[in-house]
Amino acid sequence: MADLTSPLASQWPEELIARAARIRLIALDVDGIMSDGKLYFSANGDELKGFNILDGLGLKQLMAAGITVAVITGRRSPLTEKRMNDLGIPHLMQGREDKKVALQELVRTMDIAPEEIAYMGDDLPDLPALRFAGLGITVPNSYWLVRQHADYCTSVAGGNGAVREACDLILTAQNKLDAALAPYVEPEG
Repeated sequence: MADLTSPLASQWPEELIARAARIRLIALDVDGIMSDGKLYFSANGDELKGFNILDGLGLKQLMAAGITVAVITGRRSPLTEKRMNDLGIPHLMQGREDKKVALQELVRTMDIAPEEIAYMGDDLPDLPALRFAGLGITVPNSYWLVRQHADYCTSVAGGNGAVREACDLILTAQNKLDAALAPYVEPEG
């Protein structure tokens, strides 16, 4: 099988690849990262939220490769809970305004060092957690100060496959992307 990751690896700086190679946990915000950041409500007041299917498969590939996934969000939403349950994400922390404290609580139970954490967020409540993590990731539609402090800004906006791009970065850096893609590109026989 051909090396599928080489074109991807060349798009990222070596220092970014080195940081991503150490990641054992990725923690994500929801609104603006896993969704487009807009809140939709029906006429009855029901909340609607869209999640990108590309992101979901990327997170499953990360978990299958041994990377722990966590979601830390300031809001409480049954839709978020359903989506995270559907994906099998083991750590969901909702209603957590201080995301750095939530992240620190989580990593203490897992015995993970800050340089082994990636955090992906888009707004000011995410900034302390993003700065605490060894790899801070954001999206182009994030708040300017978050982009200024992030180690990496994805090429696509939140809710449009940005999480998948971060997953590919980590899997590529750890030489695990080819194995994750192999079932889809194996020759038919």
